[in-house]
Amino acid sequence: MPTPALLTPPAESLAALDAGELEACLYRQVEAAWRLCREVHPHLPRPRVWCDLRGKSAGQAHFGRGGLRFNPVLLDENRHPFLAEVVPHEMAHWLVWHLDEGPRLRPHGREWRQVMRDLFGLEPRTTHRFDVGRASPMPFVYRCACREHGFSARRHALARGGQRYRCRHCAQTLVYAPGEVAGNQK
Repeated sequence: MPTPALLTPPAESLAALDAGELEACLYRQVEAAWRLCREVHPHLPRPRVWCDLRGKSAGQAHFGRGGLRFNPVLLDENRHPFLAEVVPHEMAHWLVWHLDEGPRLRPHGREWRQVMRDLFGLEPRTTHRFDVGRASPMPFVYRCACREHGFSARRHALARGGQRYRCRHCAQTLVYAPGEVAGNQK
């Protein structure tokens, strides 16, 4: 695997940044990734950038809004890998979408993987491996035969409204366990 094409500040210097400085660093990293993409696609529009994403996702290429969204909690907790991996991941989506056939291509398909390898010098991974405990609290506990499952307020409301969920491991319907505290997941 080649050396990553984007320079990322050392973890030690990133650790010393406050929230505003870290967000500015994110914007600089997006700008550097965009400039690199413009070397192969000169007419690629500059994406807008928001730090408003919540939940388990670290980033999102949002074509309807015309830019990239990032999760500020996951950025703060995973500064170096976030800048080194998530920014190129989302910028690769941005680039592929703007190719002639982009909207018809699979999100993590051959073209996206090729951009990750050949342009950014990274192993293409479809998901991050960050701890999402603080970024995505799941305070509602549901149980099955083999484990407990944490549900977000949104999923809990859907379940209370009649939506049924099954465990991917034992296939049993999940049952709400009121009064229990999430956190004992296996």
